[in-house]
Amino acid sequence: MTEIYTDAYAQSRDAADPLRHFRDEFHLPLHDGKPQAYFVGNSLGLQPKGARAYIEEVLDKWATQAVEGHFTGQAQWMPYHELVRDPLARVVGAQPQEVVAMNSLTANLHLMLVSFYRPTHERPVLLMEAGAFPSDRYALESQLRVHGFDPADALVEVEPDEPDGTFSMATIERAIGEHGPRLAAIVWPGVQYRTGQAFDLKEITRLGHAAGATVGFDLAHAVGNLPLQLHDSGADFAVWCHYKYMNSGPGAVAGCFVHERHARTERPRFAGWWGNDQSVRFKMGPHFDPTPGADGWQLSNPPILGLAPLRASLDQFDRATLPALRAKSEALTGYLEQLIDAELRDVLQVVTPREASRRGCQLSIRVIGGRERGRDLFEFLATRGVLGDWREPDVIRISPVPLYNTYADVLRFANTVREWRDER
Repeated sequence: MTEIYTDAYAQSRDAADPLRHFRDEFHLPLHDGKPQAYFVGNSLGLQPKGARAYIEEVLDKWATQAVEGHFTGQAQWMPYHELVRDPLARVVGAQPQEVVAMNSLTANLHLMLVSFYRPTHERPVLLMEAGAFPSDRYALESQLRVHGFDPADALVEVEPDEPDGTFSMATIERAIGEHGPRLAAIVWPGVQYRTGQAFDLKEITRLGHAAGATVGFDLAHAVGNLPLQLHDSGADFAVWCHYKYMNSGPGAVAGCFVHERHARTERPRFAGWWGNDQSVRFKMGPHFDPTPGADGWQLSNPPILGLAPLRASLDQFDRATLPALRAKSEALTGYLEQLIDAELRDVLQVVTPREASRRGCQLSIRVIGGRERGRDLFEFLATRGVLGDWREPDVIRISPVPLYNTYADVLRFANTVREWRDER
């Protein structure tokens, strides 16, 4: 057995971890009376213990002040969404006016496409990656149909060119160049959900803009996972959710970015009362005058109970800092990769890129031997309190989240796979 497979090695790495105390700030699901090795933060992050206090603060104000809670005391509800603006901008590398927490991811994607997908008969094409998360494809296809275009002609799905289903920048560049004269907009992931591949947002934006297209990103698997620089990337828009790495609860209020150059845009949009300039909002006039910045894309007043857990999460990210989280993430995911390479290459194949710069904390792992064998391992892990998630047809995703996962968790995963192998 190599040193990295010893409990002493994992324990020494955990003891030296400067972020180790954050694990105590989360509720850890139990299995047979002890914490699970929970690697599913890429689907639903764990609950911060601080979330309850923020929710109860809202409930108490509602109980004691009712409608006056909009205007009185701490954390007033009228400007409540502004409480998350600055810390959210820090997480995604944006200016405060460029971000807003609202709606859900796919709803925000549709709202952005209303403004940033403006097709013509000469330029109808929407470009995305093949194998995208289904909701994104449904959204883009439906946008094409609403505009009267046939997805068979106007939806371009770029096929991966690397062996494990990942994309080289060269193939993305070729696709943009090939379709450039007909290209209206690009929607691309920050991290591809199935393979875990991370992309160079700034370069994709540069290529798209050079071709005359608008460029937006689905950052569901990137926000809270990778250090982002959305403003500097030049992207026109981005959308994301907060229930994965941002640990804000199932169905959490989502997020949206609109670059500052569009702050006072004349682009068409779907309008709602809450997006109207707040200085005249309560005059109830018939004319829509959008608030400058991302706030101007809001439709309705925000769900205060839904935003409350996000405040707890953003407090943790501010204290941990993304550079420190990224450093631990690279080390923790690198350790997982080391363990697989050392003793499990006869069982597991990592399909996520090996370069740290091309991935976040997720490793997508194919079990050698096919789907049936993969499902057998996946279910065996769950019976031992090691929880990953399954993506058809044959991938187990394991995501060591730096806020709450440990080296001991990662070693437990590897040892459980060895146990399964030795029993088969």
